[in-house]
Amino acid sequence: MSGAPKQKLALVRFSGEIGTKARATRGQFVRRLVANLSDALKSEGLTPRIRQSHNRIFVSLEGDPAEVSTTAASERGLDAISRVFGIQSISVVEPHPATDVEEVAAIGAELFRERVSGRRFAVRARRVGERTEIPLAPNDIERELGARLLGVSSGVDLSDPEETVHVELIGREAYFFPDRIPGQGGLPVGVGGNAIALISGGFDSAVAAWQLLRRGVCCDYAFCNLGGQSHQQGTLRVAQVLADKWSYGDQPRFHSFDFDPIVEQLRDRTRPRYWQVLLKRLMLRAAERLVVERKASAIVTGEAVGQVSSQTLPNLAVISRATRETVLRPLIGTNKDAIIELAKQIGTFELSKVVGEYCDMVPTRPATAATLDAIEAEEAKLDLSLIDAAVESRTVFKLRGLDIEALSIPDLEVHRIPEGATVIDLRTKDEFDSWHWPTATRLEFGQALRVYPEFDRKLTYVLYCEIGLKSAHLAEFMRKEGFEAFHVPGGLRTLKKKAPAD
Repeated sequence: MSGAPKQKLALVRFSGEIGTKARATRGQFVRRLVANLSDALKSEGLTPRIRQSHNRIFVSLEGDPAEVSTTAASERGLDAISRVFGIQSISVVEPHPATDVEEVAAIGAELFRERVSGRRFAVRARRVGERTEIPLAPNDIERELGARLLGVSSGVDLSDPEETVHVELIGREAYFFPDRIPGQGGLPVGVGGNAIALISGGFDSAVAAWQLLRRGVCCDYAFCNLGGQSHQQGTLRVAQVLADKWSYGDQPRFHSFDFDPIVEQLRDRTRPRYWQVLLKRLMLRAAERLVVERKASAIVTGEAVGQVSSQTLPNLAVISRATRETVLRPLIGTNKDAIIELAKQIGTFELSKVVGEYCDMVPTRPATAATLDAIEAEEAKLDLSLIDAAVESRTVFKLRGLDIEALSIPDLEVHRIPEGATVIDLRTKDEFDSWHWPTATRLEFGQALRVYPEFDRKLTYVLYCEIGLKSAHLAEFMRKEGFEAFHVPGGLRTLKKKAPAD
């Protein structure tokens, strides 16, 4: 029949914010959105087939001829499209010629008869574009299609239907779909300028950077390393999620600064109660150098009022005075539980959960209302040229497609438990009780960091955790103190493969 489906398409609707822009700006934003969509599809190994009509974008969901599963290709494509900022919603549609009301209604009835069978339903039709392009009236289609489906349904319900049949009339075609997949909204990455996001690997900084990406801002990441190579690897994993899954249209870089000399100087020359505020100011200064070098416009941090002692309003005001650059704090009024929920949505939660807080410069009585005079007096004791040295000697990684596994620390790794080794499980009690290596002793990560100097130095230690980040970190620390310490790369998944049979 003439109404047979041509192909499956993703109908992509612009974010409402794009639609409100002036024509020239809207055109610029849409071109960037199309380019970002193309990048998203290519990143999934799909060939972009994209066309634009009115204020809609259509993306082919047909796989390449070499694809083993067209369905799998469609799912990958939809998943990638749903993570492109600037999209309000997506629908999987079937396009059909729209020549007259009866033909459109007949096609719709064939497509949706089984879906509305025994259920309350509604038909929603709308025209997108000029009436002269498609003279059919949406109300007529709603009535005719509704009448054809009424006999198999349990009735029409316009206020709270169990199923909704959607029809959009665009050009000279009708597009049928049952539902809408929500998009992320916001603006296409690349239309909002550039920023440098300070990232630690924890929940907050990743979510803050994501909020800027959603506003169209391209982000490079500045990492002030306080925990060695394992901390760097953990934070790289978090940043790579932001790069690979949320930064379509951009090629973000990760700038790693060795902050050990700076921290050592802070400990030796300044009063402990000011350490946290001083450290944050020094991090801003390092990021400031990148802002100038990368021609960015702002620094992004994950700070929220009152979350920790350094983030009181007086302290934040003093921290901000360390730089003339604009400091953006998108999470400033956000509760921690909301930040964690966003981290789960973004895909950084599990990684951030095990990266932990590597900064152990936590005094017993930190200043909660530091004054600028007091902080500047402490800073006068420091050699600030160390910041320039850290920036100049930094390591830079291109995040998209980075093989982080190739950056592992082989000297710290074991792939089987040596005979006679002391095995330490760094997970929680519940995780330990669910499964553990038969000879393992449990010691949670935070406690292990505090007490490992008291361990017997004659023993060989093998550490493991969820995915191998915390264990690598502790093994690295122990090695520096002269212990014979190793960890299991890949964590629990690797270890279970080596476990002896019951």
